Amino acid sequence: MAEKPRLISLNDVCKMTSMSRTMINRYRAEGRFPLAVDLGERRVAFVREEVEAWVQAKIDARKPHQ
Repeated sequence: MAEKPRLISLNDVCKMTSMSRTMINRYRAEGRFPLAVDLGERRVAFVREEVEAWVQAKIDARKPHQ
């Protein structure tokens, strides 16, 4: 079984979160999203586990319906 890549692209992050690149970059600028890994000129990636943990925290923070 192939191991998932540890670093993922911004496009992959968009798919994982259902958020646009613009929204992710806004969250990054506000310090509300996991830090990117600088890979060089105009290229960043994200640590898959950190993005997955961020998504899980959003799920866990939901308030139950009353």
